Amino acid sequence: MRTVVLALGVAAALALQATLSGMMIGHTLAVNLVVVAVVYAGLAFGAVTGALAGTVGGLAQDALAGGIVGIGGLSKTLIGFVVGVLGAQFIMSGVVARFLMFAAATVVHAVVFEALSAVADGRMFALRWSSVGLQAAVNATIGVMVFWIVEQGPEVLARRRARRAAFSKRRF
Repeated sequence: MRTVVLALGVAAALALQATLSGMMIGHTLAVNLVVVAVVYAGLAFGAVTGALAGTVGGLAQDALAGGIVGIGGLSKTLIGFVVGVLGAQFIMSGVVARFLMFAAATVVHAVVFEALSAVADGRMFALRWSSVGLQAAVNATIGVMVFWIVEQGPEVLARRRARRAAFSKRRF
């Protein structure tokens, strides 16, 4: 069941990422939902699942985006594994800790991706830190919101159903 949910999450992130591809800041997209899905998988399910989600999501994103296939897969695999290991070693249940993990993972992903691209293309390493910082903030905000929805969503829906049931029993 966890595999199906994870595959659907990565597929949804890929579909939304392709839809949002018009939101460019410089040459960088303002959000990377595949990184958010990989970091979520690493934090929620562990290092192996995070690495698997990174491999699948990164290779699929590389194939859809064009360019050199494998650079995104390698960088996202590394991110998923490291986040999973760190999530197992440290308490990552707070909002601030999760926000920092999503932001740091986004920055590290951007650095690794750009470094691998520079090596493969034979060019200088050039990274726009302002766009990376913006992407880190947006990814971290979305990641924290996803954690909140997954953790609090069923409870909120149960309370809503209980209120509706109590309201429908009243006679005016």
